[in-house]
Amino acid sequence: MYVKEIWSLNCQSSQTEIILMVRVTTLNHAPVNPVLTPEILERFDISGPRYTSYPTADRFVEAFSDADYAQALDNRGLSGHRLPLSIYVHIPFCESLCFYCACNKIVTKRHEKSTEYLRYLSKELDLHVAHLGKGQTISQLHLGGGSPTFFNDDELSELMSMLRRNFILAPGGEYSIEIDPRTVDGKRLRHLASLGFNRLSFGVQDFDHEVQKAVHRLQPAEQVFDLMKAARELKFDSVNVDLIYGLPKQTPESFARTLEKVIELKPDRIALYAYAHLPERFKPQRRILSSELPAGASKISMLANAISKFLGAGYVYVGMDHFALPDDALAVAKRQGRLHRNFQGYSTQPDCDLIGLGVSSIGRIGATYSQNAKTLEEYYDYLDQSRFPVVRGLALSHDDLLRRSVIMAIMCQGRLQFESIELSYLIDFNKYFSSEMEILAGLQSTGLVELEPSVIQVTPLGWFFVRGIAMVFDRYLQADRTRARFSKII
Repeated sequence: MYVKEIWSLNCQSSQTEIILMVRVTTLNHAPVNPVLTPEILERFDISGPRYTSYPTADRFVEAFSDADYAQALDNRGLSGHRLPLSIYVHIPFCESLCFYCACNKIVTKRHEKSTEYLRYLSKELDLHVAHLGKGQTISQLHLGGGSPTFFNDDELSELMSMLRRNFILAPGGEYSIEIDPRTVDGKRLRHLASLGFNRLSFGVQDFDHEVQKAVHRLQPAEQVFDLMKAARELKFDSVNVDLIYGLPKQTPESFARTLEKVIELKPDRIALYAYAHLPERFKPQRRILSSELPAGASKISMLANAISKFLGAGYVYVGMDHFALPDDALAVAKRQGRLHRNFQGYSTQPDCDLIGLGVSSIGRIGATYSQNAKTLEEYYDYLDQSRFPVVRGLALSHDDLLRRSVIMAIMCQGRLQFESIELSYLIDFNKYFSSEMEILAGLQSTGLVELEPSVIQVTPLGWFFVRGIAMVFDRYLQADRTRARFSKII
C-alpha cells in the first residue's frame, strides 16, 4: 500500500470528531496536551520507520564497502566545515536471554570474551585515528548493547581510557550508558560516574512478576528503586527508564500498576516502546507464546492509559515514544526548538557525524551511512586484516539529503519553513513536493498538521503520530508496499 493509500484508509472519521479530542487553552491560544482515546490511537495504528536516519538502515547496500568508509573519513579531514563528532560503542554480550529482544546480542556467561572484544575495539579505534588524527572533540558518547555492564569495572575503565587517549570529551557533553539493573549496584554506579558518564538508561520493561517470568527477565522493583536513589545521590544529569507494552501476560490492569511504580520512581525520561512480535525474524521471540500476548485492543488501552498518566504526572511528550520532566534537557531542547535525532533517538546535541564502534554498529560520516559486520567472527576477521569492519552502507544522493532535512525538521521541531529548504537545496518546495503536499492537505483535515502558505506545522495531536507525518516525504516508502519490517508508529 502506498503512503497516500494508507492514510486514506485510516482517516475516515470526520474533522469534527478529531478536533473534539484536542483541548485548547483560552489563554494566548496556545495548544496544550491533546486528549487521546483508544479509538483515535487505533485509527492511526500503522507501521512505519522510526527515522533515526533517512534513508533508513534497511536501505543500506553491500556495494558500500570499507574503502568507501575510509574515504568518507578522509573527506571529513579535508573539509573546512566539520560537523561535531559523536561515538557509539556496541557491547553485544548478555548473561541471560530476554525473550522479547530484537537487538544484536551474544548470550554468554564467559566473561573472558569481553577481554578479547575490548582488544578488537582498540584496533578499530586505531584505524579511525589513523584517518582522523588524534585530538578530535566529541560531545556525545553512548554505550549500548547487549548489556554494556557485562564489562567489569576494569574493562569499562580501559575502554574510557582508550577513548580519552584519542579524543577530547567536551565539557557539558552527553555521556550515557545502558544499564541492566541486574548487573549493577550503587558501587558500580559510583564507578560509572567517576569515568565521566552523566546519563543512565535503566532497562525495566515491566515491574509485574508474571510478565517478567514470561520474558525471562526477573528483576525486583526494589532493586530499581535502590539504583535510582543511588543515581540521585551521585547527581547523574539524567536517568531514563525503558518500558515495553504488549508483552506476554500483560493486561491493562497489570501495566497500570507498573505505570504507578514508574511515576513513583520519577525518572527524568521515559521511553515507552510497543513490543513487535516477529518470531520469524528474531529467534528468541519464538519462546514467547502467541496465546499469551495481549490483544490489539488491550495494547491500545495500555498506550492510552500510559500517555494519560505520564502527562498527568507532569511529563512532557517529547515525541515518538519519549517523555521527559519539564526541566530535563530533552524537554528544554524541544521547548526551545533545539531537538535533534540520531541513531540513539532524540538528542539535545547538534547534528553530528557519528563513529560506530563494535559489532553491528551504525555510523554516519558526512553524506554517508555505514554498518559494521553483525557477527564477531566477521568483525574480528576484518580487523585482523587492518580493515574497517564495514560490510554495508549508503552514499546519500541530493534527494536523500533534501528529504532527510525535511523529515528531521518534522520529527524534531514539528515545524518546517519552506524557505530554509529552498535556499539550502535550490528547489521550489511546493513544486518539488507537489504530491506530498496533497497528502498533507488530507492530514490537515484530520487535525494532525496545519498548513500555511510556506510552513508545515505539526499540531499537538499530530505529535503523537509524527512518524506517520514524516512518512509522507519518504521516497522509498512511496515505491514499497512492504511495511512488515517496521514497528507500529504508536
